[in-house]
Amino acid sequence: MNTKRIVYLMLNEAGIGVVLVLLCVLFSYFVPAFASINNISNIFTQISINTVIAVGMTFVILLGGIDLSVGSVLALCTILAGLVITNKSLDAGSAIVLAVLASMVAGMVCGLFNGWVCERWKIHSFVVTLGMLNMARGAALQVSGSRTIFSFPKAFNSFGTLSYFGIPVIFIMAILLVAVGHFILKKTVFGRMIYAIGNNEEAVRLSGHNTKIYKVAAFVICGATVGMAAILYMLRLNIASPILGNGFELSAIAAVVIGGTSMSGGKGSLIGTLFGAAIIGVLNNGLLLLGMSDFARQIVTGAIIVGAVILDTYRAKLSVMLS
Repeated sequence: MNTKRIVYLMLNEAGIGVVLVLLCVLFSYFVPAFASINNISNIFTQISINTVIAVGMTFVILLGGIDLSVGSVLALCTILAGLVITNKSLDAGSAIVLAVLASMVAGMVCGLFNGWVCERWKIHSFVVTLGMLNMARGAALQVSGSRTIFSFPKAFNSFGTLSYFGIPVIFIMAILLVAVGHFILKKTVFGRMIYAIGNNEEAVRLSGHNTKIYKVAAFVICGATVGMAAILYMLRLNIASPILGNGFELSAIAAVVIGGTSMSGGKGSLIGTLFGAAIIGVLNNGLLLLGMSDFARQIVTGAIIVGAVILDTYRAKLSVMLS
């Protein structure tokens, strides 16, 4: 096996897994508290929301698109769900069910709008979702009156604190979503079309397929995952606020790209995305334990995103050279 082939493999999923293990070993060596059961459980909780958003983001990026609105849409979803779940005219069970539905529907409607505008007027998703970023944030502030909502039912709060064998229930939900998404992408016709469109949309269109439906559906899936992430956020913090979600879009994009999904579309997997989200979570947690400030950790996160894009470019060139 030549050197280029070895480097290429290291830049893919197996290599990302090795990087994750090395980070865990290094942080455990320098900060013994990193490897404690409580801290590992804390990392699982911290990466859950980013993992869920990154699942939807992976579908969009596999098509060569991007969704910059996920943070603001998450805030809007929490506000709508918070207003429903605190409605005194509903019993606790009905309020929880309707709140989950409200969050999911709100996310899917925002995703549908993003996808429809992109395809109807052939505008790049970067511009459309940038507009949605402002619209969703403004709607969240308007609907909530710029106030934070709390005092959720006890049954809702209790579910968010559940764990099995030290693994938080919200992390288990995130893993289940990754498994479902992985099955859809790898084992269904819909998933194969997502990859095919990302590789060569014109060829798919000329073969008689309606590419618009698949592209709009990908944005709707992304919106649905944001709606689910909003519920997980409420379970974790017991609040709904119009200022939540700032920077979530960058974390989700970073998880997807670090996980090996190409920004130009057509290549990547949700297993890689899970590893990418885990690397970001481990880095944030480890650097925090080392005493690094929030500002410094933001610099590191930004540098990781730039580095991931550079690696993506290098990986694409190696793939061409080895083919």
